[in-house]
Amino acid sequence: MVRPGYVYIMASQKNGTIYIGATSDLPQRAWQHREGMIEGFTKDYGCKLLVWFEVFESIYDARQFEARMKKWNRAWKIKRIEERNPDWADLFETLV
Repeated sequence: MVRPGYVYIMASQKNGTIYIGATSDLPQRAWQHREGMIEGFTKDYGCKLLVWFEVFESIYDARQFEARMKKWNRAWKIKRIEERNPDWADLFETLV
C-alpha cells in the first residue's frame, strides 16, 4: 500500500522566514514544528505556522516536488502560498 505524501511550508510570520518540507504524516510533523520538537532550521527561526501544503499520491512524489520547490526563488514560493492563503493563516487547525 502506497502512503500519501505532503509537501508543506512553515513560516515564522507573514512574509517571514519560510521552510519547505515533505512528510507522510502532516498533522504530526506540523505539530512537531509548532512545539519546537525538531532541532534545526524551523526551531532556530521560529517557523511555527503551517501556511501551505499539497497532497501527493506517494511520499516519493512529494519528495520529488519538495526538491524542485526548494530550488524556486522566494517570489515563486510566496506566490504559491498566497494563491491559496493570502493572509498566511495557520492551517494547522484544518488538519485535525
